[in-house]
Amino acid sequence: MTTQEVANRFNELAQSGQWAEIQTELFSDDSVSIEPPHGVAMGMSNAAGLTAVKAKGEAFNKMVEEMHGGYSTPPVVGGNFFSVAMGMDVTMKGAGRVKMDEIAVYGVKDGKIISEQFFTKKKITGLVSPAMAGLFLF
Repeated sequence: MTTQEVANRFNELAQSGQWAEIQTELFSDDSVSIEPPHGVAMGMSNAAGLTAVKAKGEAFNKMVEEMHGGYSTPPVVGGNFFSVAMGMDVTMKGAGRVKMDEIAVYGVKDGKIISEQFFTKKKITGLVSPAMAGLFLF
């Protein structure tokens, strides 16, 4: 698949909330997931390898008490990369309701996503407990 085809398929799956399917179908086995430096400093983890990338997503999902909504914009393609704006309105276990927005940039090689990198704002709208602040206040 071309980068445009990968981006189109990503968008198709994202619009129906099929995030696990995106990883299974579109990510390479040696893909990496990269958090912003301030996120890593606050306890968010980077991941290398598809198994670790999936585990990172599963760990996040286990912290979710209730999902109130979310979005992912249509992708913008440039060379071997595509980007989307995405966000969610979510109640996190023990942290209250927060709104998170970010830009995600995906690298593509040989028809598979080889990297995802997230760019977030430093303040999240909503109530966050001190225990969870390290996870969400970028």
